[in-house]
Amino acid sequence: MKNYKSLAVILLAVLSFSCNKTEEDNFSINEEKLKAQYTTNDTISLQISSLKDQKIDSVVFNINDKRVGSSNGTSAFTFPLKNQKLGYQNIKATTYFDGTTELDSTRIEIVSDIEPKLLTYTIVNTYPHDIKAYTQGLEFYRDTLYEGTGNGAGNGTGIRGISSLRKTNYKTGEVYKKVELAEQYFGEGITILNNKVYQLTWQNNEGYVYNADTFKKEKTFTYFKKIEGWGLTNDGKNLYQSDGSEKIYKLDSETLKEVGYINVYAASNKIKELNELEWIDGKLYGNVYQKDAIAIINPNTGAIESIINLADLKKKITQLPDTDVLNGIAYNPKTKTLFVTGKNWDKMFEIKINQ
Repeated sequence: MKNYKSLAVILLAVLSFSCNKTEEDNFSINEEKLKAQYTTNDTISLQISSLKDQKIDSVVFNINDKRVGSSNGTSAFTFPLKNQKLGYQNIKATTYFDGTTELDSTRIEIVSDIEPKLLTYTIVNTYPHDIKAYTQGLEFYRDTLYEGTGNGAGNGTGIRGISSLRKTNYKTGEVYKKVELAEQYFGEGITILNNKVYQLTWQNNEGYVYNADTFKKEKTFTYFKKIEGWGLTNDGKNLYQSDGSEKIYKLDSETLKEVGYINVYAASNKIKELNELEWIDGKLYGNVYQKDAIAIINPNTGAIESIINLADLKKKITQLPDTDVLNGIAYNPKTKTLFVTGKNWDKMFEIKINQ
């Protein structure tokens, strides 16, 4: 993940059409009635134009391959976008005429109507952190801090380390137990559910399930499709996995198959490179790679509701050539505080969010 460029917020202001008209086309979705971007508070109006004065019997409209309604002739069909996902919506119109059909398609983008709030924080405690730990995942389980690391360089040496899964004493930095991955595997996000630790790898398209007590590997699983492994967390039932795009996938914790997804937006901006994840009080918290901030995300819509700016923390750690980005969020439900650190940071900070 070190080779990825820094996050660039992408503004999509141009409506993209997926079909090129030919002389054989008889009908077309009326593009003049469409906007490039909508929110879930909007209603979309869809209408078919006859290019050759052909009589239209009826039109069936689909959004993301799901039928949403129909219209007769050239009359407009309106559809509220309230329950649609954020992100691109592929629109298909099947026109019935003269005993046959013709298909036309386009797409729109649904963005968030929420302007994220900027939250502040207070440092409660500062603890030592292994400067050789290239932090990829961080999570509390039964009062113990678990950490997953990648094989990044550390300790100012420029020499790559070995990816690991470890239990630590967060107050002293002592490592109680550790298991290392083979050198060709780059460890990524972790989460713990039902006494099992789930760990991702970056580009190997596989992850592992360990016994949380013994670290015995119980299972190797292949991702549900060809993606990169970045962040991982759970809501007590399902897992949530990021892959470096704007998507966060919701997975069945037993089958590890996709059961849903969200696209993450800050207002009209699509946010990519979501890294370490944490589930806190019904919200997804996520580091954004190479940004000194945590985004608080609605897991149902993908809208970023708040942002915690943690840029000042990097000024409080030892600066070495290998010092990398902010990454690592662990919530302690007993103290109701966050523990945050970074890749090859020599400190971990316990913070409280100011509401």
